[in-house]
Amino acid sequence: MAEYTLKTPLTEEDVRKLKVGDKVTLEGVIFGIRDANLIRMFDGKVPAPTDLTGAACIHTAPNVRKIGEGKYEPVCIGTTTSSRMDRFTPGLMEQYGVRAVIGKAGMMEASMEAMKKHGGCYLAIVGGAAAWETDKILEIEDVWWEDLMPEAIWKFKVNNFGPLIVAMDSYGNNLYFDVKAKAVSKLEEIYKKIGA
Repeated sequence: MAEYTLKTPLTEEDVRKLKVGDKVTLEGVIFGIRDANLIRMFDGKVPAPTDLTGAACIHTAPNVRKIGEGKYEPVCIGTTTSSRMDRFTPGLMEQYGVRAVIGKAGMMEASMEAMKKHGGCYLAIVGGAAAWETDKILEIEDVWWEDLMPEAIWKFKVNNFGPLIVAMDSYGNNLYFDVKAKAVSKLEEIYKKIGA
């Protein structure tokens, strides 16, 4: 497995070289997205308030402290489960040019197809790593749609954000599906051992 340090915004070339199992560390900016702002963008048909071309987007609704008008500092920036936001990934990649989604627990077929078609990837982060994530965020550079707090859109400046694991690549490989297939293939043997 290869290791990469990539600077955002990401290019299609950056993403197409990644394979499932590779390790990625990000430098630059990542955008915080979650259910409420995605619902506004896609179900409400309200255009994203910032350019997401080449973006790496993390599924989060962070705990922050307000320090001025439109200014916040990170308190605890954790990651939420991605699968319930699967339906938004094709639009993020096709309409907005997003290249990477960061989250936990993986995504489904619609996201896999969008990643293959548009040159995207899913970067897995370990659940329960909020303290580590927060430490990698140097600054909250901007925030949009504060009325959706904490599910606003966040712009985080990051340093050494990783290693993240490429769990879905732009070639249709999916680490989560591979693990599930291996587990299912061992069920008969396990049942036999326990007499079931």
